Amino acid sequence: MLVWGAPFQTVHLITLAIAAALIVGVYFLLKYLPERARYYTILVLSFSGIVAIIYNLAAWGSPLEYLPFHMCSILALMLPVAVLTKNKYVGNLLLVWCLGSILALIFSDAQAGYEIPSAAFFIYYIPHVFEFAVVIYLFAFGYIKKDYKCIPMTVGLTVAIYTVVHLINLALNHYCAVNNIVDWAGEVLTFNYMFSMEPTTSIFFLFWNIIPHPYWYMYCAVVVLVVYLVVLYLPQIVKDIVAKRRGK
Repeated sequence: MLVWGAPFQTVHLITLAIAAALIVGVYFLLKYLPERARYYTILVLSFSGIVAIIYNLAAWGSPLEYLPFHMCSILALMLPVAVLTKNKYVGNLLLVWCLGSILALIFSDAQAGYEIPSAAFFIYYIPHVFEFAVVIYLFAFGYIKKDYKCIPMTVGLTVAIYTVVHLINLALNHYCAVNNIVDWAGEVLTFNYMFSMEPTTSIFFLFWNIIPHPYWYMYCAVVVLVVYLVVLYLPQIVKDIVAKRRGK
């Protein structure tokens, strides 16, 4: 069997290329489907992450370690809601969060030992691909529109959820330490959902080098998030400003 390998090694790069081809290929397939078939195909794809959550909770004998508190898992839970409601606030929020799915594929340090093919690899790889792709399809096919007025809610809700998850990490870590809840190796369970306690991938170590403290170091990512949002919505912002000036 092949091993997925560390980020940017040969096998890893090939899987990223396959992911890109899959996203583009499914897009063109959807483009030529009848509207009703296109919508329901996107809806079915939106459940891929929930399937992965259920599998991980049931398969590994340690459900506390696979609770849906990582950003990608929360995205997976919200994705069918976005498809079903076509809510612009949810959609614009997920337009940011779906980047987490791509980053999880690109900087997959913790999953480098996954064998290809294996259930562990596919249950990680496929949902992350479609968690990103489905969000893009929602905007590409006009189900949801970009709206820069959603920026404050996107940033505020992201920080709020991150803070709540950090408190969950603290509570779970305290509970397991006090009650000596151990993993398969006999080590006391520790939790790092949304990586609030410490970085585990190379990209987050960059933030840790700037602010070497649990929770606070990820505020570097918030700065990056704001910059990304401004760039993402800049054409719309400029267009709106120009339209208002012409209307005077």
